[in-house]
Amino acid sequence: MQMIVTYSDQPGYSAQKMPDNGPVLQILTITFPFFALVLCGYIAAHRGMLPLPAIPGMNAFVLFFALPCMLYRFGASTPIAQLLDPSVALTYLLCALVMVGFVVAVTRHGRIGWNDAAFGALVGAFPNTGFMGVPLLVALLGPKAAGPAIVTILVDMVITTSLCIALSRLGSHGPQEASAGQAAKKALRGVATNPMPWSILLGAVVSALQLDFPKPIVQTVGLLADSASPVALFTIGAVLARSHILTQAGESHPVHWMEVVPVAAIKLFLHPLLVLLVGAGAIQMGVPLDRFALTVLVLLSALPSASNVSLLAERFGADNGRIARIILVSTAAAFFTFAGAVAVMI
Repeated sequence: MQMIVTYSDQPGYSAQKMPDNGPVLQILTITFPFFALVLCGYIAAHRGMLPLPAIPGMNAFVLFFALPCMLYRFGASTPIAQLLDPSVALTYLLCALVMVGFVVAVTRHGRIGWNDAAFGALVGAFPNTGFMGVPLLVALLGPKAAGPAIVTILVDMVITTSLCIALSRLGSHGPQEASAGQAAKKALRGVATNPMPWSILLGAVVSALQLDFPKPIVQTVGLLADSASPVALFTIGAVLARSHILTQAGESHPVHWMEVVPVAAIKLFLHPLLVLLVGAGAIQMGVPLDRFALTVLVLLSALPSASNVSLLAERFGADNGRIARIILVSTAAAFFTFAGAVAVMI
């Protein structure tokens, strides 16, 4: 395995060379701080240092200010060809669709109907790319990793999420087609009001037109972008702690481990393996998929489940306790499994 070197031409990412103390230690040197921030947020909320009513405010700061600025900055500094790479988008989309279909097929039984199975599929196919993946992959592989990562965010937010929300309505009362169609429209309206796609689009326009904004604006955006990674990771931990606290308080019913662990294992093991096999097969068939981009896609797929899925599950009446536990288990286990994926792929 080659020496891992982190680098970036973006503010907030200083170049550093990892000490030659073995591959595992080199990887953990980079990944440990990201998961440590998640643990800090969990401890802060669990011990009452961070009031639970403050967590939505932190989520709002990340979602509407810090993360859009970070995505805009990466989008603006990424060549437009990387942001519009159809090979990356189609490869990742195909794997996402397979994951959704597989998870729904193996989990929809007993008390788990269409609603719970659909959001279980979403949590099994949607990695935590925005809050964790972009800064972590840039730290590991450099700023070039931002391009494929941004493409996957668009796929997951626009297509994967809309599909799963539409599937969740199939078990509802009334005409299934109308329910699914209305849910899909509602999901697309949610995407339209989400600042992340618009920030990516604005960054792509700036990249394509090579625009320059006044320095005070650039510095303001930079300050918010630099805060995205630590605050987002801390907030993930706080959100996970909140779900655990609500369960202990009896506000969420107990969930059997067999409804949680298999989906978390599918997310952490099957998803990256599927992306690797599909991507390698596509390259063998002559699809112009860059091998570096495939590495980014595999490592993104090895990330834990996206924390925002629990908010969607709650909004659409799914078993949010089950979804939150899948996110918690996948996040805790990913500290070890993601390091293994990095060791294999780099």
